[in-house]
Amino acid sequence: MPEITSRRGLLFGAAAVSAGALLTGCTSNEPSQSEDQQAGNDQPAADDKPGKQVTIGFAGPQADHGWLNAINDNAKSRAEKYSDVTLEITEGSNDTAQQIGQIETLINKKVDVLVVLPADGKALTQVGLKAMRAGIPVVNLDRIFNSPQAYRCWIGGDNYGMGLNAGHYIGEKLKGKSGARVIELAGLDNLELTKQRTQGFDDALKNYPNIKKVARQAAEFTVESGQAKMAQLLQAQSTFDALWNHDDDQGVGALRAIEQAGRDDFLMVGGAGALSAFQAIKQDDGVLKATVLYPPTMAASAVDLARALGQSKGIGGLAEFEIPSSLTLYSAVVDKTNVDQYMSTGFK
Repeated sequence: MPEITSRRGLLFGAAAVSAGALLTGCTSNEPSQSEDQQAGNDQPAADDKPGKQVTIGFAGPQADHGWLNAINDNAKSRAEKYSDVTLEITEGSNDTAQQIGQIETLINKKVDVLVVLPADGKALTQVGLKAMRAGIPVVNLDRIFNSPQAYRCWIGGDNYGMGLNAGHYIGEKLKGKSGARVIELAGLDNLELTKQRTQGFDDALKNYPNIKKVARQAAEFTVESGQAKMAQLLQAQSTFDALWNHDDDQGVGALRAIEQAGRDDFLMVGGAGALSAFQAIKQDDGVLKATVLYPPTMAASAVDLARALGQSKGIGGLAEFEIPSSLTLYSAVVDKTNVDQYMSTGFK
């Protein structure tokens, strides 16, 4: 359908595949770089031309975590690729009232489109509704509003899929071992995403009757908590075969505890896609053998979607004239066989 694809301009067919390919199909006004130089949000699309000028308001939580900082960086750098996009970005806040105020300021400025990663999806639903009622379409990034009326499009990661793919990776590595034992270093237990990651992991392990999960400890997505909670797990579990750690930031602390304990008798799978994890996987001289992605490149994709909304475009490669109402990104497993492909997407 060349006429339809040309009419839409956006080539976004890779949106639901692995994070490394996530933005291969997104648009850019910059010339193509060589493949080994391209970061996840630098990969240009074929055949897109500048269009109507679009002002995108971007509001997220405080960048107090490596992944959240990468979210902001991806949004900014993606917007810079477009001569027809102006990005109005807020400072970000974990205080819901303050973030609501920042979004209301963007609404009052009459931005064309809003991209919002809420600190708390439930608490910010009303301001999402306010924007939509004001005629400003909202791209809801990752943490979802309570009502689909509060956004035009949702794009985010797959927490259940992270756990599922981590469990399958570990299961395949241990399927020949009788009486295999695994442990889990989770994130904050009061977050729904943590519950989803654990559920996916547990569901995957049901496919491997030889494997038993013998311990689980919740950390707090920080280096310090990862080190402390991992030390407790190591003390309680003298032998096990694999560890699923929900977050690569807290994984830095977990690896410190493992090194201090002198343990190397198991394999470790991380989560999210930090550069430090990719580097350790590539070096391949420790327990960390893989990580399951939760790609921050979704913020670059959110900018692409917002631009498409502002210019009344759809997505090339799909038959519809409008962008989808939701896009769930795939949680690819990165190990030494494919780490080079993903290295440029790793966050610090």
